[in-house]
Amino acid sequence: MEIYYVEDDRDIAEGVKTYLEARDFHITILESVADAKQALLKRQPAMIIIDWNLPDGSGDILCGWIRRCFGENLPVLFLTVKGETADIVNGFQNGADDYVIKPFDLEVLYSRIQAILRRVGNIERRELYCDNIRLDTEKIAAYREEEEVSLSQPEYQLLRYLLEHKGKTVTREKLLAEVWDVNGNYVNDNTLTVTMKRLREKLGNPACIRTIRSFGYRMEDTL
Repeated sequence: MEIYYVEDDRDIAEGVKTYLEARDFHITILESVADAKQALLKRQPAMIIIDWNLPDGSGDILCGWIRRCFGENLPVLFLTVKGETADIVNGFQNGADDYVIKPFDLEVLYSRIQAILRRVGNIERRELYCDNIRLDTEKIAAYREEEEVSLSQPEYQLLRYLLEHKGKTVTREKLLAEVWDVNGNYVNDNTLTVTMKRLREKLGNPACIRTIRSFGYRMEDTL
């Protein structure tokens, strides 16, 4: 399970990383707001831990940006020395799920992380990602970077099915059955080829949509 940790103090970051990775988490350390935004636009982790004071901005601003871009589906935990009441309130008002003040106990931090993940564990993911492609299943909207892309219903359903099965090869037969046949629209194999071509063009021919010769297609992160 991947966690992004936005922290510019390498000693603290490496200490947290070592402790949590010994407990089966994968920790990606990011040292600035810009690094965090870039990483989040490529792939969404299970949660993100944010320090308040960062070289190019403040954690509360980053937290607000996360809520605007990703809604409530990405848990945010502040891990910061800023422990005044006003700071804590500001953190929660900007969308934080929890707030831990430095200095802190690693075991307590681990317990807080587990509690957050338990709370969100049963929530179906509203947003699906692959590289810079994002699908909001509640809005029924697709995005390249942060620009919305207009898709037809078959194009949207094709993209959604591939994203829901990211990392797995999906056969052409399965896609025809799930995107068209299930809705009572029986089409030939060429319809899938044409729809995939149009989808790729609208998304800027992303490398994350791979053709698996003689089988079908697979979406996987490449960035």
